[in-house]
Amino acid sequence: MTVQQSNINDSNPELCALISERIAATPQQRITFAEYMDLALYHPQYGYYNGDRPNIGKQGDFITSPHWSADFAEVLGEQFVEMWQILGKPDTFAIVEMGAGRGTFAAHLLQYLQLKYPDLFKSLEYIIVEISPVLLAQQQRQLAEFKIVKWCNWDEIANNSIVGCFFSNELVDAFPVHQFILEKGQIREIYVAAAEEKNKESGSKFIEVAGELSNPKIPEYFDLVGIDLSATVYADGYRSEVNLAALDWIKKVAEKLQRGYLLTIDYGHPAHRYYNPRRTDGTLQCYYRHRYHSNPYINIGRQDLTAHADFTALEKQGELCGLEVMGFTQQALFLMILGVGDRIASLSANDAEVLDLTTFLRRREALHQLIDPMGLGGFGVLVQCKGLKEEEKSQKVKGLRVPD
Repeated sequence: MTVQQSNINDSNPELCALISERIAATPQQRITFAEYMDLALYHPQYGYYNGDRPNIGKQGDFITSPHWSADFAEVLGEQFVEMWQILGKPDTFAIVEMGAGRGTFAAHLLQYLQLKYPDLFKSLEYIIVEISPVLLAQQQRQLAEFKIVKWCNWDEIANNSIVGCFFSNELVDAFPVHQFILEKGQIREIYVAAAEEKNKESGSKFIEVAGELSNPKIPEYFDLVGIDLSATVYADGYRSEVNLAALDWIKKVAEKLQRGYLLTIDYGHPAHRYYNPRRTDGTLQCYYRHRYHSNPYINIGRQDLTAHADFTALEKQGELCGLEVMGFTQQALFLMILGVGDRIASLSANDAEVLDLTTFLRRREALHQLIDPMGLGGFGVLVQCKGLKEEEKSQKVKGLRVPD
């Protein structure tokens, strides 16, 4: 991934016109950045995740862990198996994947479980919650052979009904965020307005303006995560993001989960690192054709917008909703304990002579990418639980155990 220096604007004109109309329809001629980001990513016709060109994988704008190899799904499969065992091998064990991309992870996982763990597979119910109709259609094609897969929206999952594990990989970072800036010691929200004249440098039709907070939950968020932005260590002009959507998401999961786990994998930090006074520009990044930059007002509808996950917020909100924290670690450590290291050793020892050189090198690279501490391996892994008996909670899941 490289930094994009060009300001060439590849925005979707229909989406830009729609955003302009939305801005013009508001009393103050502005919308929150969260609303702008939601339109840019999720508009049902023109949003980034509903476009007609590939956005995930080698032909798209970014690559997630499932696209490197089947190993990611298979080693996580070992964790799901253990969770099923800890819960007493219930007759119905649900894996609820939230934001399943093209269905690559699910396909690899289900193939692995069907082959290696047929007893679990017989008990398995695989539910996908997906808001993008384009990705949902791709998932349905990818997973057509697996009759145990079903697609649901949140309203179709009954409260207190799921025994199993809710799972997401690089989901929270794609939730729309509110942006804010500190001005004279006060938190001011960043809004998006229409530019009076098209920005000649970037070609953008939109500008940022600061105003009063749109939602009282924004200052409450900082109380939740224990951050005092009034402290003198925060300089005038400090800006960052608040992910209120993540709090709503945790609440939904907790309502639906009767007994089991929530496994969240994403890039992000605990709150004290996320809101470090030296991180003066927040974490928002844009991804376009395997390059990243920091201008969300170009390539509108044709680039991904992300902000790091605040794992402290997920933990604290989870506790308020009845979820207990089992542990937090890095993806590299989590996957190594689940067997990626053994797979690397086995590949080096046994497969070099069996596979052709290109295939061998590609598989080895994929395994190393999963645990690269400067890349995917540096992602955070948070495990929370609900409804477990004391003896079940005492059995820390394998991926969180400290090696002997």
